Amino acid sequence: MEILSENILFGVIISLIAFEIGLFIYKKTKFPLFNPLLIAIALVISFLLIFNIDVDVYNKGGDFINMFLGPATVVLAVPLYKQLQLLKKHLVPIILGILFGSTIGISSIILLSNIFGLEKILTISLLSKSVTTPIGIEITNQLGGLVPVTVLAIILSGIIGAIIGPILCKIFKITDKVAVGVALGTSSHALGTTKALEMGETEGAMSSLSIGIAGIMTVFLAPACYALLSIFTK
Repeated sequence: MEILSENILFGVIISLIAFEIGLFIYKKTKFPLFNPLLIAIALVISFLLIFNIDVDVYNKGGDFINMFLGPATVVLAVPLYKQLQLLKKHLVPIILGILFGSTIGISSIILLSNIFGLEKILTISLLSKSVTTPIGIEITNQLGGLVPVTVLAIILSGIIGAIIGPILCKIFKITDKVAVGVALGTSSHALGTTKALEMGETEGAMSSLSIGIAGIMTVFLAPACYALLSIFTK
């Protein structure tokens, strides 16, 4: 086990196996809580704990996977290109929807943090929970937050959004494909987009568009909200 764990491919192989198991379980059950990423995280953590493997050993290969986060996000432009005419037709409502969604997401973090008395550094770390991981990490570094907290928040918001997003759309009878895609992409980034792609090509295209625009907006909105937070918490 020690020889195996010292190999740089160890983290990559374990991650891929865990995700494939999660994907298999999800496809067989179709149960929303059995999200492949959530199952993979649980399996990797359990494996490391059972065999007493240090997380730094896992990260020798695990960090290699992180290199593909940026390119994977860019690839989401493909379904968007296929729906370019639809984007032009609904440009104004799409931009406004993403703007309001991003603003409400950040504002809710500040409000709830004040209600529950969270420390300022934790609030800062949660501000970018709804954007894709590479952007969220950079925003947190810029504001002086805790990157591990940000990554955890991004993962959880993505999983929760992918699970309850379609349910909420059914409850409130939101059937417009553009609206569904924008909602999922703005609130739950790549994981929401994965779910949107399952629902249809239009939903997936609008969701992938929302990831990029919401990320750009959050780059400006998060520091502004942080400045306001600093003023009101002096």
